[in-house]
Parts: sequence; structure tokens; C-alpha cells
Amino acid sequence: MQLPPTLRAAIDRELDGIPLADLARASETLSQRYRAEVQDGRLHLADDAAARAYLATRLPATFAAISAALAAVAEARPDLAPRSVLDAGAGPGTATWAAAQQWDSLEDATLVEASPAIRTVGERLGPPLPHVSWLAGRLDADLAALSPSDLVLLAYVLDELPAAARDPLIRQLWSRTGDTLLIVEPGTPAGWKRILHARDILTQAGAYILAPCPHAGPCPLAGPDWCHFSARVARSRLHREAKGGTVPWEDEKFIYVAASRQPGLQPEARVIAPPRASKAAVTLKLCQEDGYAAGHVFAKRAGDSFKAARRLDWGDIVRK
Repeated sequence: MQLPPTLRAAIDRELDGIPLADLARASETLSQRYRAEVQDGRLHLADDAAARAYLATRLPATFAAISAALAAVAEARPDLAPRSVLDAGAGPGTATWAAAQQWDSLEDATLVEASPAIRTVGERLGPPLPHVSWLAGRLDADLAALSPSDLVLLAYVLDELPAAARDPLIRQLWSRTGDTLLIVEPGTPAGWKRILHARDILTQAGAYILAPCPHAGPCPLAGPDWCHFSARVARSRLHREAKGGTVPWEDEKFIYVAASRQPGLQPEARVIAPPRASKAAVTLKLCQEDGYAAGHVFAKRAGDSFKAARRLDWGDIVRK
């Protein structure tokens, strides 16, 4: 996946003239905080250096992951045409940019962000919608004053919050959801557990689960296994140099849950691991509509089912 050209150009302008050594140092510090899920009372994007590091090394990957999750929402709800979006913990507006690329029906965006540094950057970047409002505020505050939005986004935020603040936030955001709420987290075992807990809160509130689960029952996976997906994003030259990488792409592991006030199309199953293929067979690990997860072997001699299985990738649905 490539960033939209207008977003790529805006990021390049923000990073123009920044010494590579400074960017690499700030990027490493930011990566360490994200990997360790540090909760020390400070925002990850608390200053200009961290904001620039995010633009260079994290925004492309998070954009790709959020875009993949939004595509799954659109697949489950082909009738969805949101006009308004609420982006909670917006950073520089990454999730709103991804939503604007998915739905050209969007007109109004409200972005809530506590960090002045990254909020200022986000105001300069866009996003490309007719009406955009940026609000300064922490997500552990009362959000009742916010108007409901068709689409509500909470991307890569729960891992930064104390455990006691997560449940109230999810409930508040659901109350502000006119149609669909999407929550995205890092694709780690801890991120998966946070998503499972959010899923429980939302189903208890009467939400329909659109994706990724093809059922509303308990998750069939148990540790050390966990559910997650992967999105591949192209790296710019600056991205590679700031992270000390050599390959021109990066795979972002993520997990998500999409909940709606309307039911969506129910698939037969979803592929929840990378397919294993040979000339003779394709093996797919599937989470199924009956609530079970299992590996399925599609032999070449099966003909059409083998051909269909070969076309499926990690995260894809199996249609009825």
C-alpha cells in the first residue's frame, strides 16, 4: 500500500530540512515506547521530535493497518456511506485520512487529540474533507458534549491508556456512534486481549460485530495463539534511513474490531493466518461462522475449491 500522494507530499514538507540523525534518534525512542507500551503519564507524541518521528516511521504503517480494517468494514456493510467521522486520539489524523480514502461520502470530521505538538502537525496535514474540527482533550475526560458521528474511530489508543480508563472510553464512544465504531490495536497478544475485552463490552451493549469475527460468540483461540493480521506498506527512502532498514516495505501487525448498530453481511469464515500453499494443496486456518477455528486443507484434486483457496490471503473472508 502507498500513502495518498497529497498526504505523502504534506509529510515530506513537514520533514524537509530535519537532520537525519535527529530523526533516527527520535524514531528509536518512539519505537521503544510503543514496543514496551510505556505508561508513565507522558504522551508518546508529547513534543515536536516525537511528532516528526511518527510522521516518518509510524504513520505509513498505521495508515495501512487502519485502511485494511476499514476495507473489511466496507466489505461487511456495502451500504455504509458515512457523512461524519469522530477520530478519538487522532494523532495527526491518520485514521481520518484512511476513512476519507475509503468513503467519498464523508464531509465532516471531528478529531480529538491531547498532544499540542501532533495536533498542530495534523492541522497542517489536512485531512481532505470539507469540514474539519480539531479539539484539544484527553480521552479520559467526559465526551458527552460531542455530537454523535456516523463513523467513530479509535486507532492505536487503548495501549496508551491506563486499564481503568479503557472501559469508560469504549462505552462513551459507543454512545457517540451513529452507525459504526472501529477500534484498532497493535497485533500483539496484549493488543488482542484489549480488543477481545472491547468486543465483549460492545456485544453486551447490543452491537453487531461486523469484522473480523464471522460470529458473535467467544473467541475460539487461546494463548499462546492469538488473532491478528498484517498490512504491507511501501517505505520511502527517508523512512528506511530513519529506521535503519534496507527493504522497501514494512509489514504492520494489527488487530481490530468493528461494531455497528446495523447487521452486516455474514461470511462463512475468515482466514486468520498466512496461507500455506504447495502445488498439491492449500491449507487455510479459518475462524468460522459456527464459532470454531480450524485448519482446512484444499487439495488440487478438489478443483474449484482449490482454485478459490489459492486466491485467498490472510485476513480475507470466505463467502457463503
